[in-house]
Amino acid sequence: MPILDKNNAADVERYHAFVRSSPYRSLTQDLNWSFIKDDWGNEQVYLEENGEITAAMSLLIKKVPGGYSLLYAPRGPVCDVYDESKVAALLKEAEPLAKKHKAFALKMDPEVVYDESLDQLYRNAGYTVHNTDAGKDDLIQPRMNMIVSLEGKDEDSLMAGFRKKTRNLVRSAAKKGVETSWSRSDEYLKDFFEIYKTMAERNHITTRSYEYFVKLRDNYDGLRVYLMTHEEDKLAAAVTINYSGKMYYLYAGSSNVKRNMNPNHLMNFEMMKWGLEEDAIQYDLGGIFSTNSEEDGLYAFKKSFFNDEDESVTTYIGEIDHVYKPFMYNMFVKVVPKVQQLKKKLKRN
Repeated sequence: MPILDKNNAADVERYHAFVRSSPYRSLTQDLNWSFIKDDWGNEQVYLEENGEITAAMSLLIKKVPGGYSLLYAPRGPVCDVYDESKVAALLKEAEPLAKKHKAFALKMDPEVVYDESLDQLYRNAGYTVHNTDAGKDDLIQPRMNMIVSLEGKDEDSLMAGFRKKTRNLVRSAAKKGVETSWSRSDEYLKDFFEIYKTMAERNHITTRSYEYFVKLRDNYDGLRVYLMTHEEDKLAAAVTINYSGKMYYLYAGSSNVKRNMNPNHLMNFEMMKWGLEEDAIQYDLGGIFSTNSEEDGLYAFKKSFFNDEDESVTTYIGEIDHVYKPFMYNMFVKVVPKVQQLKKKLKRN
């Protein structure tokens, strides 16, 4: 049965094994991600040949007013998206789910670099594609990520890829006695969360709940909580995951003490070193919305781990939508966002 029966332990294990070993794997396509996003429904579909799974897609299901829903494959599907016929076959298997959940669209946003020929392939096949024409508020996840390649590197060549100032900051923090440790314990998770909240308050941004991070820890064996300290002070902390050789720098923060010691630079270097130990292929610093260093401090920080000779920004293909109900889809894409923007403006006035 191409719709995964999650009550069948053997099928679930087979599905897990395929997704985690696929070259097209991603953290959010893992079956366990649905346990993190437990306020959404979820279903999984797959293709198989001669008893072997050849493609898969994990779908989150978001209910909207009117009894309809959006099917969303975060960073999916798990297959070569240049093989549009295989993607179409996956969508065919998902049709019963679309009917069951009254879906108006199925949205995909694979971790695949933007390519004009790929863009045209899907547009010509009748999909609605959002990329170069979309603003940061039009997409669920950012198209631009900062990804450090770890393949074929050791500590020296890794460090050599940083900007000179960054290399100096990493070495300086270590010389000043900033210490690195990691754990998966409740104590470390609580320390991280307090530092994370401090950073959010300082920068006026919203936060995830503590329970969210507990779910992450409990569902991903490759998760570590890193903590940077100096003497008795806790300076910075981060949550990172090694997902079958793809490392994700997910959440981080710094406290309000000894910020001049630049613990975050050393912390990222230490987490990348863990990636080298694990033979990981990449270290994903996460998404950005701007490439203007003067306006976007987050981009400036992430860019510091790349020298001027290397391309620092990985730009993905964007969102590829298979539309079932055009009227509902247009309401969701065009009308609802405008209403939400208007509400935000009214609140500010």
